[in-house]
Amino acid sequence: MNVSKKLALGAAAMALTIGGAVAVSTASAEPREAQRSATNSAWAKVRRDGVILGWSGFNRTQHLGIGRYALDTTVNIDGCALLGTVNTENPSDPGAGSSSITVGESGPYRIYIRTATPSAGGSAAVDSDRSYSVSVVCP
Repeated sequence: MNVSKKLALGAAAMALTIGGAVAVSTASAEPREAQRSATNSAWAKVRRDGVILGWSGFNRTQHLGIGRYALDTTVNIDGCALLGTVNTENPSDPGAGSSSITVGESGPYRIYIRTATPSAGGSAAVDSDRSYSVSVVCP
């Protein structure tokens, strides 16, 4: 037995003798299943004019102006992940293109959505009404 092993065993025996504890690391690079899974607390699919096509966990929507929407949730969303995507509305819709969506918390029970199409021709304004989907995922 080499000297370092003898010293380690001696230190462990001494710690146990005087009432201490020895911690053994079982850390591993092996992937493990998460201890607690995130839950999808709320979701909504909304048409460009603010009409709800489907939802769960929300109780009110508002079309605040061109490209601006608000959705009220039934759960507190502090500390939750907010996800959004611009949708197509029908098979002839060219798609999101360079459209964008911003989703932000506007209070513990409200999210704010802004949709924009920076490449839209004609107007200098980039805000545009777009259909979208949002998800609120909480720990």
